Amino acid sequence: MTVTQEEFDSLLSSFGVSAVHLETRDAYGTAAELPHMAKWAAGEKDDLEWLQDWCATVRDHVESGRSIRRARIVSEPLSDYQRWSHSIAHPMVGAGEDIRWVPRRLVSSVPLPGNDFYLLDGKLIVFLHYSGDGLVVGMVKSVDPGDVALCNSAFEAVWKLAVPHREYTPT
Repeated sequence: MTVTQEEFDSLLSSFGVSAVHLETRDAYGTAAELPHMAKWAAGEKDDLEWLQDWCATVRDHVESGRSIRRARIVSEPLSDYQRWSHSIAHPMVGAGEDIRWVPRRLVSSVPLPGNDFYLLDGKLIVFLHYSGDGLVVGMVKSVDPGDVALCNSAFEAVWKLAVPHREYTPT
């Protein structure tokens, strides 16, 4: 079932206990991020004010006892996008999002779904569909038990191999 951006935003602000997010791409092209990445590439400072709404949401979740974990599967050496992403993750981690990094070479034997996803409360998946240039072209939700089992096992297997953000050194 297709998910609108408004529904997705509502799901991310209203889950009950946990949200996990698996990222598998080396580059994304979200409209919100591209201008900030361009500043970074030009060596300009970014006050990261544009991240503050997400950080506030994370703080609210954590203060209410909910957890948010994100695992990023990355090729090494990192793409420019992932180097930039690493450089701006500190406010999110400081707000309480547990972000971890795992080199792609370590997940060769991990069965992974074909798309990035969020798994909310261990029972609702939102698959994120991207175009070749990294723009989101759609989102689909699933409560299919097979999908849930695959996404849960994939995330937990990746998580066991992943390095916490504060300990990961980009290469």
